[in-house]
Order: sequence, then structure tokens, then C-alpha cells
Amino acid sequence: MNTKSFAENPMFAARQTIEQVEEGHRLAPKFDHDGLISCITTDHASGEVLMLGYMNAEALQKTIETGEAHYWSRSRQKLWHKGATSGLVQKIVEMRVDDDQDAIWIRVNVAGSGASCHVGYRSCFYRRVPVATELSQGNRLIFTEDHKTFDPKEVYGDAENPTIL
Repeated sequence: MNTKSFAENPMFAARQTIEQVEEGHRLAPKFDHDGLISCITTDHASGEVLMLGYMNAEALQKTIETGEAHYWSRSRQKLWHKGATSGLVQKIVEMRVDDDQDAIWIRVNVAGSGASCHVGYRSCFYRRVPVATELSQGNRLIFTEDHKTFDPKEVYGDAENPTIL
């Protein structure tokens, strides 16, 4: 991971006071102990949640500078420009930060088929977990998308699957 401290990055302000973090006009992200910040990605038009990813300081900076989503791949331990391989680039329409600046929300338009999931579905959240009274019907995950938008084997070929068991 990029070891450059976010405090050394002129794009990000140092976190000095609660008031400055919560009410200030400068981005002062709070990265976790691994140097990451959570990023929720939604479709700009529909509001559908597409994925949850993580950004290190470099990924956050590149996302801001380029207007395209960059993440830190925890499985591959490297910077990842979303769509660089698949062509399904996520173009930022809006970026927000939460109240204590420890989470990012980006609203995007996705190129190509509009998919954001490496499995081929539009959203990485393509299955629903039965809860409460639904459990009477069993505890099997329920698919919320009835088809894939692309064939992962055609798009990624022999590339290593990022899912870790």
C-alpha cells in the first residue's frame, strides 16, 4: 500500500478539531488502521447500491483528480482503477463524505453494460438475505437480479478471481 501519509497530501486537511471535521470546508478523511476508508458506490440515475469498496489516500486522490473511481483492492493489495480491464469505468457524478469523514459515498454513471460486479451482475448486492418472517420459507439467499449483464470469462479471461475464501 502507498505509505505516504494522507497528512502529507495537500488535497487533504489535517484533522484538528471536531468542529473542523464536522462543519468545516476541507476534506479531512479518517482512514482506518489499515490506511483505508469505506466507499459506498451507487448508480446516479437509479440510486441503486452498486458496491462497497475501500480507498487508500492514493485511490481517493486519484478519484478526485480524474473523476473516475479508483479503489484499493484488499484481495490483490494494489490500487485498482474500476473498469480498467472490463471497460466498465465508473464516472463520478457526485462525491460526498459523511459527518465524521470516515466514509465516502460516490454516485456514478457506469460505462458499457452498466455493471459493477466482477461476477457479471449490475450490482455487487445481487442477493437478498431473508429476514424475520421470510425465514419461515427457509434461509436460502434470494437472487434479486435474474440475469448477468456480461460473461465474466469473456471479459476477464484467465485473470485471477478477487474473491478470497
